[in-house]
Amino acid sequence: MTLTEARTKFIDFLKTKKRSSSTILAYGKDIEQLVSYLEERKVIDPTNVTTDQLNLFMQKLAQENYTAKSISRKTNSTKTFFKYLKTENIIQNDPASALEHPNFENKPPRILTKMEYRALRDAARGDIRMSAVIELLLQTGVRIGELAKIDLEDLTLSSDNPSLYIKPQEGAVERHIPLNKPALDALTKYLDVRSKTQSKSLFVTKTGRPLLVRNIRTAIDRYFRLAGIKGAKVNDLRHTWVAHQLESGMSLVMVSKLSGHKRVSTTEKYLQYIPSRTSEDKIKLEEL
Repeated sequence: MTLTEARTKFIDFLKTKKRSSSTILAYGKDIEQLVSYLEERKVIDPTNVTTDQLNLFMQKLAQENYTAKSISRKTNSTKTFFKYLKTENIIQNDPASALEHPNFENKPPRILTKMEYRALRDAARGDIRMSAVIELLLQTGVRIGELAKIDLEDLTLSSDNPSLYIKPQEGAVERHIPLNKPALDALTKYLDVRSKTQSKSLFVTKTGRPLLVRNIRTAIDRYFRLAGIKGAKVNDLRHTWVAHQLESGMSLVMVSKLSGHKRVSTTEKYLQYIPSRTSEDKIKLEEL
């Protein structure tokens, strides 16, 4: 079996495990890059790959100015690939087991200040649709991919407990999120001017087509610039929501549930940026 054939089997294996399409795509590209590097050096058979060759590949990436974080991801992909080959008895010895991840620091989440929070809302105030988009992201903490897939039927507005339903789907955990007054007001204004279309999507273009993630991202980046907010990305609105909920006193478990984190430990990482909550919540976590 060649390395190219082994890569194909590996991707098929990931699909049977129902890994997300983005994860499969990332693994596929990483291993394709590795296989191309090895084949250029006449290494075709997986059993002939050595740890030294893998280390040289990682060094080459560093020389090509790949970040330590990117190289760490490719190291993980390589380790997973060769672990699979060993499990399937395609190889007897795993050359990637001795690979080490490069050291790098995870940047802290970008949490908007109250002034930036207001500035962004003010910058988008004249755009009713994008104002609703931004308000929903700020008030619910949903991911941009989740927001793009919200349908009209997922909203419950005419009740004493207005809420947003996030459907179970790839990359999204099923949940109901309460809608507060700012989110409710922004959505109501938007629905009054929403394009008359048969589309079931909540956010649509002027021609009635669903608003795509890239369109949403581009528009919000524009309002970041207009608001004078530097170094911020769309996902930082989600970071801001999580941090603000924790700061307001909401329990760690509830924030984790509403945000759709699969593990409470993911939410817990935000506590280091909210000193007043750290010691109290660590005690509570130990009691769970």
